[in-house]
Amino acid sequence: MTALTGLLYAVLIAYVGGWLAGQWTANFALLLFLLTSVTGLYWLAERFYFKPSRERAAQQLLASDAQRREALAAQGIKRVDGDVESARQEILRQPWWLDWTAGLFPVILVVFLLRSFLVEPFKIPSGSMVPTLRVGDLILVNKFHYGIRLPVLNKKVISNHEVQRGDVMVFRYPPNPSVDYIKRVVGVPGDEVAYLNQKLYINGKPAEVQPKGDFYDDDAMQYRPHFAEKLGAVDHEILVDPTRMLPPSARSAYAFRENCSYSMQGVTCKVPAGHYFMMGDNRDNSEDSRFWGFVPDENIVGKAFFVWMNFGNLKRIGAFH
Repeated sequence: MTALTGLLYAVLIAYVGGWLAGQWTANFALLLFLLTSVTGLYWLAERFYFKPSRERAAQQLLASDAQRREALAAQGIKRVDGDVESARQEILRQPWWLDWTAGLFPVILVVFLLRSFLVEPFKIPSGSMVPTLRVGDLILVNKFHYGIRLPVLNKKVISNHEVQRGDVMVFRYPPNPSVDYIKRVVGVPGDEVAYLNQKLYINGKPAEVQPKGDFYDDDAMQYRPHFAEKLGAVDHEILVDPTRMLPPSARSAYAFRENCSYSMQGVTCKVPAGHYFMMGDNRDNSEDSRFWGFVPDENIVGKAFFVWMNFGNLKRIGAFH
């Protein structure tokens, strides 16, 4: 078991090392599931086999020592050397390979359950959601808001709230589901979404917007037009960039590509059943559904709702819309 445990740790270190070095993309949900399963097997083996075996061996040591002392006492020898208690403690001691597997199982199990069914941390990697979210924001994602899903498989087994326009949602990037993206829901099934000449239209009606002056974009180091926008019941803020009035174009074929039409003014799409149209709040600096299509329901990870830390700006901590 020592050799097997050492081999498993070597494989884990190599896998994580390659992931951090950018050699391959890791599936953290799958990795956590495997860690929970393997350490759980070790925990069961420790609970029902290894620990009882050590306890039996320790009991046999005590019984043997008692018999030896009785035999010596019958011969008139009252004082017997030997520290049997330290030997018993050594027998009962958990070996390192169980300490680093079965011993970690409760902690890994709690992390797995929390991450799979309650909340998952997520780091904002780009400026596509400025001004709502900034690069470096560490946020929490509600995993049960849209329903309970099976870990790894991401199959919904219990429904909860429906996805609403205006929700900030984390989802698996359709062209590469091993990568998580975060955008705002602007179109739900059945909606006609259009982004024409830097203006958003839902079912033929322009989204409600109010100018808020200029916003200084730290990433781009320039000021940009800043607006308050309302989608459904959600009030939030957006940026536009007049210097980037370029028409979007599909970078590749995607599911329901025929539902979208592209022109020099922008793009118009009819959202199919079971899918959602996503856009970044930094409207002209976001690669979103305008470029790679719709997000299917099975790709949903959860609803983002809280910035729990930004090491560069503690004032960022708090809820957002």
